[in-house]
Amino acid sequence: MSDEAPAGWLHDHPEIHSVRAAACDLNGQARGKRIPRRFAHKLETDGTRFPFSILNLDIWGEDIEDSPLVFDTGDADGILKPTERGFVPMPWLATPTALLPVWMYHEDGRPFAGDPRHALAAVLARYAKHGLTPVVATEMEFYLIDDSTRQLRAPISPVSGKRRPGAETLSMRQLDAFDMFFTQLYDACEAMDIPANTAISEAGIGQFEIDLSHQPDALKAADDAWLFKLALRGLARQHGFAASFMAKPYPDYAGNGMHVHFSVLDADGANVFDDGGSEGSDMLRHAVAGLLAAAPASTLVFAPHLNSYDRLVPGAHAPTGLAWAYENRTSAIRIPSGPTAARRIEHRISGGDANPYLLLASILAAALQGIEDAQDPPPPITGNAYAMNLPQIPSRWAEAIDRFESDPWSARLLPSALIRNLVLTKRQELRDIDALTEDERMDLYLDTV
Repeated sequence: MSDEAPAGWLHDHPEIHSVRAAACDLNGQARGKRIPRRFAHKLETDGTRFPFSILNLDIWGEDIEDSPLVFDTGDADGILKPTERGFVPMPWLATPTALLPVWMYHEDGRPFAGDPRHALAAVLARYAKHGLTPVVATEMEFYLIDDSTRQLRAPISPVSGKRRPGAETLSMRQLDAFDMFFTQLYDACEAMDIPANTAISEAGIGQFEIDLSHQPDALKAADDAWLFKLALRGLARQHGFAASFMAKPYPDYAGNGMHVHFSVLDADGANVFDDGGSEGSDMLRHAVAGLLAAAPASTLVFAPHLNSYDRLVPGAHAPTGLAWAYENRTSAIRIPSGPTAARRIEHRISGGDANPYLLLASILAAALQGIEDAQDPPPPITGNAYAMNLPQIPSRWAEAIDRFESDPWSARLLPSALIRNLVLTKRQELRDIDALTEDERMDLYLDTV
């Protein structure tokens, strides 16, 4: 056995006992290995190996029965190489531990097309060919939930010992009640280099939102969202409650969204959406047209689970019709106000249960396709989008799976192998979810997505 001393980050953190190597599968789950510290140096130099099929498991972590990645290919291994992020701490574990995010390649060095991180990297390479760089931010909505009984409830306040009975929108009292938890969460984000910004109390009981700051590296933005989910869920359990990104844990309260804000810089660092005026540039409108045209095909990415469609109902703070607007939160695509140099697009369809890599890949690819095609969107709306006769996104899971599989837009956004793998995954989940009771479905999604 090798006792070679680790270099770099691990050398500076002698308290680390063990490491994890983990990749993100199609459902956004971390799949990986636990490795003793003494062997960690091999991870950084040689990577590790998983079967390709590990990135294409269903929500229960089971093989996809008819996947060509399993028996047809002998369940072959891929090579998992470290991402550019390197090791990050895992502050939610009892013993000092580090995580090395990895992504999958073939033996000959080709990226594995079924890896969602590679799907996003391929989209960013298309932007780079145009001399363009997306600047991306995500809004992470989640619920803190006492799930110690069959009835889901808001956690008891550590300050008052009481359980708030209703929503506390933008309530300072709610934030202060869980100040110790949020302080630890922000400390964890700082240690993990996750740019956690503003926190607010949202419109549901025990619901909050934390914004992750804009950055000109969409891969890191997706990494940050993925790692934020891991950290939040782990720290919440330390405090005796659950943290859930489930799209709709409570039928009578707003669901969890993962809104995406983005602008695009040219080679000189200028925002191509800014024309000096309040309406934005032609490129902004072309991007909006691409987003609207691709949305029906991409709904399975934005709403990947059965529970996701409970959120996408009229009047529930989530868009159902396809429209865009200036400063209008009932629209699917919103153009926020503010300084023209910061002109950006907000994409509001996705639930908090989406895979961040597939989400950003689909959004950014659709926007670029609109720019490349010089498409024009319909006129922006004013007023309440829910009251208008608008084209609709798929409202049922089965419909979204079919649309994702057959719509030509899907092939313009994502690799064909990934489309096939995700469709097979979701058809298997759709088949097997019928055997579960409502309580079992809740247990499945609450801690998982």
